Amino acid sequence: MSGTRSAGVAGTLVCAETFGPTVQGEGPSLGRRAGFVRLGGCNLHCRWCDTPYTWDASRFDLHRELIRTPVTDIAARALAGDPALVVITGGEPLLHQRQSGWAQLLRLLTEAAVDIEVETNGTIAPRRMTVGAVTRFNVSPKLPHAGDPESARIRPAALAVFGGTKHAIFKFVCRTASDVRRVAACTAAWDVTPDRVWIMPEGRTPAELDRHLAELADPAIASGFNVTTRLHIHVWGDERGR
Repeated sequence: MSGTRSAGVAGTLVCAETFGPTVQGEGPSLGRRAGFVRLGGCNLHCRWCDTPYTWDASRFDLHRELIRTPVTDIAARALAGDPALVVITGGEPLLHQRQSGWAQLLRLLTEAAVDIEVETNGTIAPRRMTVGAVTRFNVSPKLPHAGDPESARIRPAALAVFGGTKHAIFKFVCRTASDVRRVAACTAAWDVTPDRVWIMPEGRTPAELDRHLAELADPAIASGFNVTTRLHIHVWGDERGR
């Protein structure tokens, strides 16, 4: 995204890219035409992260990748092409929710009468204003293979807030049937019913997705879970901005 640098903070957000229309590639809205807002920064460091340019200063020049951008520009770009859905993702987008630009972005999207989805790792509880504006939270708690310690990736207080929010689903990146068993144990402990759970294969190529999905699908279905692939990877590979 071509952003505008600004000396001020009010009315801006640190953004990696805004793109679309494309499709939501994951979860219950898979295949829906959508615009995307990708904000910068993350509080986790997943080994297999497919957007490390939003947080990994050891591999990327974050001064070039992340631009503080006027929210009016972000919203206008996300709404280009009149999508019915806008997905706010990252990084970890809820890191931004105490900034005035976050409330402004949600207000502009609400005024445009689009559905709003927020992709989150589930470690930061949404504020009341955020809950009131968002159509769905796609909460993706990380399993041990992500690499961060459990104390960083699993925050029970935040998960309890999402669990009590009717418009939150839980999406788990998995590789093996044992990952699905771990998901079953975790969601039972968190009182999350299976119908709110989506099992998604890890992978950045169609071949990786297919291989993992073949192992995951049957145990996921047997556990009462939903299954999702990553549609954008099947269509465009690992291409940015798609």
